[in-house]
Amino acid sequence: MLRFLLLSTVLFCVFAGLAQAASKADVENQFRQWLQRDLWPEAEKSGVSAQSFKAAFADVKLNWDLPDLAPPGFPKPKEQKQSQAEFSSPGSYFSEKRLQGLAATGRSLASTHASTLKRIEKTYGVPASVVVAIWGRESGFGRAKIPYPVVDVLATKAFMSTRPDLFRRELIAALHILDSGDVEEASMRGSWAGAMGQPQFMPSSFLQYAVDFDGDGRRDIWNSVPDSLGSIANYLVKKGWQRGRDWGFEVSIPAGVSCAQEGPDLARPMADWAAKGITRISGKAFPSHELSAPSMMLVPAGTHGPEFIVTPNFYVLKEYNNSDLYALFIGNLADRIGSGGGAFRGPWGDVGNMLRSDVLAMQKALVAKGYDVGKADGLAGYKTRRSLGDWQARNGLKSTCFPDASLKAKLR
Repeated sequence: MLRFLLLSTVLFCVFAGLAQAASKADVENQFRQWLQRDLWPEAEKSGVSAQSFKAAFADVKLNWDLPDLAPPGFPKPKEQKQSQAEFSSPGSYFSEKRLQGLAATGRSLASTHASTLKRIEKTYGVPASVVVAIWGRESGFGRAKIPYPVVDVLATKAFMSTRPDLFRRELIAALHILDSGDVEEASMRGSWAGAMGQPQFMPSSFLQYAVDFDGDGRRDIWNSVPDSLGSIANYLVKKGWQRGRDWGFEVSIPAGVSCAQEGPDLARPMADWAAKGITRISGKAFPSHELSAPSMMLVPAGTHGPEFIVTPNFYVLKEYNNSDLYALFIGNLADRIGSGGGAFRGPWGDVGNMLRSDVLAMQKALVAKGYDVGKADGLAGYKTRRSLGDWQARNGLKSTCFPDASLKAKLR
């Protein structure tokens, strides 16, 4: 009897495996039909040649190991409940060991490529230190392994990801890159999300911002350092980088100055912030050329972490990756590379331990009270932070401008 049960179990597993294989084979067939019946008409309409289209997909393969897939005929992926803890303390993002290593390598490579970077600064007005910092953060100065064939990744995600429309647009853009002759398909490598080369550009960004800075007739962000660095600078300029301005300064905000004044829509001259008693934590004065220019308060952890006055260039850095912490990382790394700066002085407090579902509940409560929290998504962006700080002040509480467990019961 035991042998029969074991045999039955083995046969069940074999047949289950065959069924799964057949199901994948069916999806592969649907994919091939989708390429010809659905994608090709759109590609042709956008100007992609039939020869280029055929060549691009001759050896394409669905990559079943990519995240966020929703294959047709398979069970839909379960929605992730907002129960996971939000990021632990933001301090972990600013690993001192990592930053020191990137800064040392960045300074060395800035010296190696000094002539190219000088030309980039003259052409685009973006400091070499900022360009090198992004280069280091995105691809380890071009040394990181970028293993995925871009067409395979984008075709897989355009056909069966949870965000097919986004990746479909990027796939069409990738076909135009191949049509341009800037890169051969075999060399067109990217991340699991399709971000390409040393600057980690998505294909649509490549088409808009990549430049041929070494003058060889091709925009090569995979192998050419000048093209990679020039493309990063061009991206920043096209996104609004202001020549001659810094990204921002770590500051000390006096206790009597409300933390609920942050955000790009509440800009004021830097001299106004200084008049409120806000000073640079380094003890230096704000640069004289910045005093009359618009600047903004930034308190990414409320009163529980480092505090900043930033320029519009900070928000240009966020265009590269829409995260306050990312832009601060780039700014800090650039300061270390360019002027020997060090770690932020203000310590990151015990923040970031709230569940996203709890933060979302607070956001909904603030919205019900008439506050604009931005997107109610369980993440404490600047509109949520300043709304919370204003609500705290109006209710006789100390303004911290950051959600914490003690407020869960009070904010209803």
